[in-house]
Amino acid sequence: QVQLVESGGGLVQAGESLRLSCAASGVVSSINAMGWYRQAPGKQRELVAAITSGTSTEYADSVKGRFTISRANAKNTVYLQMNSLRPEDTAVYYCNAAVRLTPASALRNYWGRGTQVTVSS
Repeated sequence: QVQLVESGGGLVQAGESLRLSCAASGVVSSINAMGWYRQAPGKQRELVAAITSGTSTEYADSVKGRFTISRANAKNTVYLQMNSLRPEDTAVYYCNAAVRLTPASALRNYWGRGTQVTVSS
C-alpha cells in the first residue's frame, strides 16, 4: 500500500524557517497532485499549499509570499519551505497525495500521519 511519511517539523521562533518533506512509498502507477494541509487545535484542517504533477501551485492566502511548495517527481517527494514563520502557523501539518495505483484505476487520496510545527513568539 501507499505510505506518506512527513519529516522536518519542530519548534522555532517567529521569523525563522522550516522545511517539511513528505516521501511517498509503495507501488503506484502515478501520483497526481500533492499537497500540505494543517490543523491547529480546535480548528478544521485547511489547505496550505498544493502542487500538480506539473508545476501548477496553489497557496492559502495566509501563506502566500512566505511558503513555497515543490516536488521531486523521481523521488515521489513533496517539500514545503516555510519562511518568516508566525505563531499562527502553529499546527500539525499533513501531507496529501492523489495516487493512481494502476493506469486504469481511479485516483485515491492518501494522508500522512502529520508533523508538528510550533512557532513561538
